[in-house]
Amino acid sequence: MAVAPDMAGIRGVTGIKDATAVAGIGQTAFARQLPENERTLACRAILAALDDAGIAPAEVDALASYTMEETDEVEVAKALGLGDLTFFSKVGYGGGGSCATVAHLAAAIATGQATVGVAWRSRKRGSGPRPWRNTSAQLPTPAQWTRPFGLLRPSDEIAMLTRRHMHEYGTTRDHLFNVALACRNRANQNPAAIMYDRPLTREMYMTSRWISEPLCLFDNCLETDGALACVVVSAERARDCRRTPVYIHSAAQGLPAQHHGMVNYWNDDPLTGPAWTAARHLWKHADFTPDDVQVAQLYDAFTALIPLSLEGYGFCGRGEGGAFTEGGALESGGRLPINTGGGGLSEAYVHGFNLITEGVRQLRGTSTAQVPGASTCLVTAGEGVPTSALLLRS
Repeated sequence: MAVAPDMAGIRGVTGIKDATAVAGIGQTAFARQLPENERTLACRAILAALDDAGIAPAEVDALASYTMEETDEVEVAKALGLGDLTFFSKVGYGGGGSCATVAHLAAAIATGQATVGVAWRSRKRGSGPRPWRNTSAQLPTPAQWTRPFGLLRPSDEIAMLTRRHMHEYGTTRDHLFNVALACRNRANQNPAAIMYDRPLTREMYMTSRWISEPLCLFDNCLETDGALACVVVSAERARDCRRTPVYIHSAAQGLPAQHHGMVNYWNDDPLTGPAWTAARHLWKHADFTPDDVQVAQLYDAFTALIPLSLEGYGFCGRGEGGAFTEGGALESGGRLPINTGGGGLSEAYVHGFNLITEGVRQLRGTSTAQVPGASTCLVTAGEGVPTSALLLRS
C-alpha cells in the first residue's frame, strides 16, 4: 500500500492530485420504504461517516451535495452541531453530480478554503414521487423537445441511445444481461444490498417485462430510500484518522459542447456523451491510465450506461463496449470487476453515491466482494447527463 504523499511536494504543484483523502464513509439501511424523513436519514449517514473517520461534527467546515438534495446546509449544520462553514456547494444534474461533490470538497481543502468536508446524498426515491410525474410544472427547455413526443422518463431517453448503439455496433440484450448479472452477483455477496438474497438468471432477464424497449425490468435501477456520506480531509490529516486513507488522485466534470440531455441528439454523434469529455480531463491529470485501473464503480442507472462508459473512459474502443462485457469480464476475477457492492441496479439507487463508498471500501480492503490487492479505482457519475468522475488510490 502506498504511503501518504509528501505535503511539501503537493504545495509545489497545481491541482488536487493526492492532496486530499476520503477519511470516513457512512450510510443508512437501504429499502424500498424507510420511515424516517430525508433530513433524519442524511444526519444519520453523516454522523456514521464522521464516526468512521474519528472526527467530531464541530470540526466540519465544508459541505457539498446535489441541487436535487432536499436537505439543505442550514438544516444539516444545525441538526448536527457543525462549526462555522467556510465552504458549501451543490452540484446539478442528478446522478451526474455524485463524484463532483467529493471533487469540490477536495479542491476547497487543497486550496485552504476548508479543513474537513462532508459530502452526502439522502433520498426517498422508493417511497417518494418521481420527478417527471409533476405535469403541472413548466417543462425545462430540453424536456420541451422530448416529453411531448412520448419520451417521458429517463428510461425512455436512454432506450433511444441503447437502440442506436445496437444498430450501429451490434450490441445485444445478452451484453446488457452481462451487466445486470455482474451487478446482481456482487449484490448477492453484500448483506446491505436490497438484492442480497435474490439471484438473477438469464431466463428471468429475457422474459421480464419491458420498461422502455429495448430496456427490460432488470436493465433499470432500483427505487430506493436511503442516505450515504463521506468525509474528506487533507492527505496529511488523513494519516491520523481511524481508517486507512483513500486518496483522491484525480477528479473531473464533463459537459460536452451542444449537449442536450440524455438523448443528446443535437450532437453529430449522440453516443459520444459527457463521459468522453470528463475522461479527457480525468486522465490528463492522472499518473496512471485505464490499463492500471483494477476495479471500477460505473454509474448504472441503466445497464446500457456501462458499455457507453467503458468506451468513454477508454477501457475499450468506440463501439466495443458491448463486446467488452463478454466472458465474465465484469465479474470478480474478470478483466475489469465493476460495481462490487451491487451498484444502482442491485444494491441501491441513491444517485450513485453508493459507488463512491464502495470504491473506498475496495481500496481499504473491506468490500464484501474484495478485489485482491486493489490499489486503484475509477468511480463515475451518470453518463448521459453532465457528469463527473473520480480516480481513487490507496
